[in-house]
Amino acid sequence: MSVATPAPATTRASYAQRVAFVSEIASRLHSYGTTAQRLEAALIALSQQLDLDCEPWSNPTGVILSFSDPSKAIGSSDITRVIRLAPGENDLYKLSVADYIADSVAQGRMSIAQGHTALRRLDREVDGRGKTMQVIAFGLAAAGVAGLWKLPWLDIATAGVIGLLIGLLTQYTDRKPATKEAGDALASLLAGFVATLVASLVGSLNLNTVIIASLVVLLPGMALTNAVNELASQHWVSGTARLAGAVTTVLKLTVGAVIAVTLTQYLGLEPQVRAARPQAHWVEWASLLVAAYAFAVLFKAHRRDYGWVMAAAIAGYVIARYAGQEWGSPAGVFASAMLLTAAGNLFGRTIQKPGALIRLPGIIMLVPGSTSLRGFLNLVQQQNVDVGQAALLAVTNIVMALVAGLLFGNLLVPARKNL
Repeated sequence: MSVATPAPATTRASYAQRVAFVSEIASRLHSYGTTAQRLEAALIALSQQLDLDCEPWSNPTGVILSFSDPSKAIGSSDITRVIRLAPGENDLYKLSVADYIADSVAQGRMSIAQGHTALRRLDREVDGRGKTMQVIAFGLAAAGVAGLWKLPWLDIATAGVIGLLIGLLTQYTDRKPATKEAGDALASLLAGFVATLVASLVGSLNLNTVIIASLVVLLPGMALTNAVNELASQHWVSGTARLAGAVTTVLKLTVGAVIAVTLTQYLGLEPQVRAARPQAHWVEWASLLVAAYAFAVLFKAHRRDYGWVMAAAIAGYVIARYAGQEWGSPAGVFASAMLLTAAGNLFGRTIQKPGALIRLPGIIMLVPGSTSLRGFLNLVQQQNVDVGQAALLAVTNIVMALVAGLLFGNLLVPARKNL
């Protein structure tokens, strides 16, 4: 949402209608995975366009909005809305539509009533095809990441099958609050059990690496990066809460995997573990295409935006890979995050769509989710604090490089649209 002068057609709406519309936009942007600093900036910009004074406060589980009418005496029109929400999930299509609706209402192309109607259309239940594609994308993402790591074919196939099973599991666990809370642990338990079963009965695997690849969609790398980014933007409460949520997710995934390995030991299974990465370079690049497509589906982008999303994901990986070879891995991550953030801001300026369409898939290949989970797994399995410290240092380096890239990318090309 960009800053503009209030539109006459919009300011004729009542004060209550304008407040209700901003509150609705706030809840939707939060639900679609917008970070605190971008959400608050977007709401302030929209409120100014609708001739409202708004003081927003966002955290990962809710939004507080304080409104007043600048045309009335101070204190005579104050309204406070407290909106309790579940942590948001990235949905690039709905984010794009909500951003378009907000801009249309603010600029007078659409009335507030029409805006509410258009927003309600986003609540339609996902059809069977959409759910099937989400399940398939889980498997493609797992297999694609395993291929990027140049694992043997059995490892890639195992990761892909486990990813499909986890996709099916999430379709069930997300329906009920009780099962959703334990969803990460159940998925990790399933991944650990199936991978250990294959390593015991079929052939040797890079066991931990296969488990991590199969769980790639559930890893909180993006949440961890957003948390530190919010802290760097002085959103202390939101950043701390998001950081705690990311750590909790890693713990649940670790617990599930460790329980699975322990259960298989009680069953007398002895997995064959190896460390081999024999694939040719073409497998890496083919896997990059597969992973980029999978993330376009998982981020729920519109089909016409798949090209943008996939290109951003591929560019992020390629820049980080070659810049990392030249100057070191942290420098590669920094360069990739900076260039993709700047590209996202430029995209928002020229195409008039949220820069998240470029920024989010551009850094998804860089986030430290797999490193954090590997560190926790090694720490628990080996009971060695030194292993945990090494993993913590690796995660810290990646996060610092990512956040620095995001900050300097915004300096390189300032954002016109907050999303």
